[in-house]
Amino acid sequence: MNQKIPLSWLQLTREKTRLAVALAGIAFADILMFMQLGFRDALYYSNVRFHTSLQGDIVLINSQSNALLAMKSFSQRRLYKALDLQAVQSVHPIYLDYTSWKNPVTGRPRNILIFGINPEVNLLNLPGVQENLDKIKLPDVVLYDRSSRVEYGPIAANFEQGKIVTAEVRRRQIKVEGLFTLGASFGADGNLITSDVNFIRIFTNRQRGLIDIGLIRLKPGANATVVVQNLRNYLPKDINVLTKQEFIDFERNYWASGTAIGFIFTLGTIMGFIVGTVIVYQILYTEVTEHLAEYATLKAIGYTQRYLLIVILQEALLLAVLGYIPGFTFTMFLYQRAREATLLPVFMSFGRAVMVLIMTILMCFISGAIAVRKLRSADPADIF
Repeated sequence: MNQKIPLSWLQLTREKTRLAVALAGIAFADILMFMQLGFRDALYYSNVRFHTSLQGDIVLINSQSNALLAMKSFSQRRLYKALDLQAVQSVHPIYLDYTSWKNPVTGRPRNILIFGINPEVNLLNLPGVQENLDKIKLPDVVLYDRSSRVEYGPIAANFEQGKIVTAEVRRRQIKVEGLFTLGASFGADGNLITSDVNFIRIFTNRQRGLIDIGLIRLKPGANATVVVQNLRNYLPKDINVLTKQEFIDFERNYWASGTAIGFIFTLGTIMGFIVGTVIVYQILYTEVTEHLAEYATLKAIGYTQRYLLIVILQEALLLAVLGYIPGFTFTMFLYQRAREATLLPVFMSFGRAVMVLIMTILMCFISGAIAVRKLRSADPADIF
């Protein structure tokens, strides 16, 4: 095997310009796959950060709700009915809705997501929430997500400088008294947290007692799966009872299959794979065609078709590895720029890096297997 490697290497490096073009093409295909998969995973992750932060075991939502951006309200009496079960320790209503935020500097409006919670209990495991809960007990006071997009204004910067920060939300003047960290998502560019009382003050059209999410905490040792099944049998069918993980999967599945965005990113990945396959095939096919006489000579002196196939596949493997390295490196740069521009969690993961490497090798092997068919026409009789 060690004697076969130099032949494939010499074949590739003989035309350095062609090799550079081939590596650029493979790197481009890798970058395309990396970006599509990165944005897809950022889509899923960013839209479930709130779900993941919930400090509870079971979640109740309206059965007509599709996702966080399309929640339907239900009576909190359904939630408090869960206290009839012995395994339930406490229940906590959560309000959420979208409304208009007016940039205090430019005056431009932009939609923002507001969560209303009981400030007596910390329901969200997010940086900055626990230490600021007492502040939102005051009228018209909110906590601002420091990771919101810049279009909302320099709110976090002004607050950290000790300035008084006020803004208009749904034509109501509010005051920012604390910062927390959640992050922008495909569903919301910015977030606010306030008390349930302040939430009703802002959304005057909302009825107190009509909640969007019901969070249930169980007693120590209680089996969440068993309690969920008991609640499904006990509560009316207009309520969807989910474990915390099922609530996360519920949101993820909506973005993966209930919208066109998940399909588009998956399609983009497939297109990158196809583009890379075509590029590598063209390179290897040209390589085989130009050296057809040499391959015929190898056949004439006793080398088998299998040996020639191995040589071509070795070339494909070398192209895959050498093309992957610049593709991976440039992707890291693009991920950083994408995070800065969108504030979305676009990060490289080990699993994605390995998956794209495997796809790259597979892409090149498929191209090599197709290109090697040309070797069948390399007949030694044509030479002698």
